[in-house]
Amino acid sequence: MNKEFNYSDELSGKIALVTGGTKGAGRAIAQRLLAAGATVIITARNAPDELNEAMHFIPADLSKPSGAKKVAGGALAKYGRLDILVNNLGGSETQGGGFAVLSDEDWEMTIQSNLLAPVRLDRQFLPQMLERGQGVIIHIASIQGKLPLYDSTLPYAAAKAGLINYSKGLSNEVSPKGVRVLTVSPGWIMTASSTRMMERIAQSSNVTVEEATKSVMDGLGGIPYGRPAQPEEVAELVGFLVSPRANYLTGAEYVIDGGTIPTI
Repeated sequence: MNKEFNYSDELSGKIALVTGGTKGAGRAIAQRLLAAGATVIITARNAPDELNEAMHFIPADLSKPSGAKKVAGGALAKYGRLDILVNNLGGSETQGGGFAVLSDEDWEMTIQSNLLAPVRLDRQFLPQMLERGQGVIIHIASIQGKLPLYDSTLPYAAAKAGLINYSKGLSNEVSPKGVRVLTVSPGWIMTASSTRMMERIAQSSNVTVEEATKSVMDGLGGIPYGRPAQPEEVAELVGFLVSPRANYLTGAEYVIDGGTIPTI
């Protein structure tokens, strides 16, 4: 097939939602989809300091069932449908110290945000996708789904492993009906918050930012590529996967980690 695509408008006419779309990889993904011509909706608990007027922002706490209903209601009321759902929201806020310091609340909070939030949003938007026989759902997981770090992010790793499993199962159910479901599992991404964390580590340890960054990479077992990912690199992968160029891709997990995971 020799059909040529104009990448600048290949998503023209598509309605896309990116959760956690105000910062980090989520922001980069939203910008990438907007650049490809999509109408982009973003959601987060709080509005960013500088809101792109070209994007429709819906404030919501997706760790609660009411948040998913608010986002779906607002998006469908304004646009009537959703073509692309990028479940990017996630993260870990639990303290270090291993399993013994983790409370039920730590586990519940992490699973709500990293596993149940995308499940709820899928449930809200899938019916209209299935009715039309088309749509794309992306679940942003993590290499910790296969490479858990026990010291402080065990609940996060467990939730992401569950998300990867759920995503595969959902794909088996809905792909025959026209909806593609894919998982993207990044390694360490150098977001603005990661940069600030490296600066804090460098200051507290009296080392350079470069040395602090290397110490974190060493803690991951090393990154063969030599650096963390940039948010735009993750966004580029997502932009391809939701595009017409990836129409035959579904049910797969795509790892983007600079070679961090040393096994197949």
